[in-house]
Amino acid sequence: MTRPNIIFIVADDLGYADLGCYGGRDAAFGPVSPVLDGLAANGLKLTQGYSNSPVCSPTRFAMITARYQYRLRGAAEEPINSRSRGSTTLGLPTEHPTLPSLLKAGGYRTALIGKWHLGYPPTFGPLRSGYDEFFGPMSGGVDYFTHCDSTGRHDLWLGEEDRKEDGYLTDILSKRAVDYVERMSKQDAPFFLSLHYTAPHWPWETRDDAEKAPLVKDNLFDLAGGNIHVYRRMIHHMDEGIGWIMAALEKHGMADNTLVVFTSDNGGERFSDNWPLVGGKMDLTEGGIRVPWIAHWPAVIGKGGESAQLCMTMDWSATMLDAAGVSADPAYPLDGVSLMPVLKDVKRSFRRPLHWRMNHRGQEAMRDGDWKYLKVDGNEYLFNIPADERERANLGKKEPQRLAAMREDWLAWNATMPAIPEDATVSLGYSVKDMPQR
Repeated sequence: MTRPNIIFIVADDLGYADLGCYGGRDAAFGPVSPVLDGLAANGLKLTQGYSNSPVCSPTRFAMITARYQYRLRGAAEEPINSRSRGSTTLGLPTEHPTLPSLLKAGGYRTALIGKWHLGYPPTFGPLRSGYDEFFGPMSGGVDYFTHCDSTGRHDLWLGEEDRKEDGYLTDILSKRAVDYVERMSKQDAPFFLSLHYTAPHWPWETRDDAEKAPLVKDNLFDLAGGNIHVYRRMIHHMDEGIGWIMAALEKHGMADNTLVVFTSDNGGERFSDNWPLVGGKMDLTEGGIRVPWIAHWPAVIGKGGESAQLCMTMDWSATMLDAAGVSADPAYPLDGVSLMPVLKDVKRSFRRPLHWRMNHRGQEAMRDGDWKYLKVDGNEYLFNIPADERERANLGKKEPQRLAAMREDWLAWNATMPAIPEDATVSLGYSVKDMPQR
């Protein structure tokens, strides 16, 4: 079979149940995510898919390298913030092989449209790490209309040049992606498109809210703004854009052999629906790391499949390399594991232990089969996730041997990773002073 085109769509701070296909309720205007729901119905939905981190830039390090993010200094920042402009250490080292650089060496055209968040030029940048083309913001969050970051600096780039564009950022990114598909339809090489939306990340603006931009320019966290109605409309705008892209693939006869993957960089934030999970962004409870995972590839994936295979972000990256027939650099062996067996046969499954750690609150977590080990603020927990997805029934005292075994497993894994640097920072945009704890 001809090697597939690959489109890797990543939402920002999307909650586990924000999409209709993951149990989300309709909004007042109707279904929130009809396009994504359709991709799930005509493809594969994974119900036990996780992000590599409960915060954005660490997950993106894992996503682009297919390796645990803890191996790289920049990923110790939780997250990289705008003050890191000019840093020569807080970013993705250009010598490190990446998903786009490996695919590019294998004959793929590569592009990133959307959020980078892996360090700033001149030391770092998408064009220095395997992408032929880049259009989007370099930082973690920007206003949807002014395209300025939290310091007020304009942060929309074409390659490594500042680029002024009028319009709502979600729509701009979607239209750019359509243009890319149109251009790629006219050449023979397969393409890899990373489409990394900032939606539905703050500030809370729909495409009809341009007048709000001057009001939030000094605090993009928009702490006094937003609500579930605005938030769900932001998701809907992203969903519409994905529909435009799918229509372009259909128009050019490319949809059948294009692997489209959709996920989120971490769990939901303020207005997200994470039901039945608890916690959210910055937490290693399920709500911070369990995210929607959808794969659509009609040539390979059957319709309406659902899998409880354990997996995390970097497994998608390994899967894409496998699908493209591209090998990893032996000097940088992958931590991600290919999911191609599951994509080809939804009944297939395999053991996949997952490990996390966070500087924030000294969090540690491990998922292995039905069981999860969790440590937060020095407190240890043991949960049977299928029986207790809300992580309310701590079984640590009832099963001390299992707790001890999982703790030892986590410690053994952690010993293979670099220690958290003493100068690593945790950046919290708000606290219980701004809103009650979850």
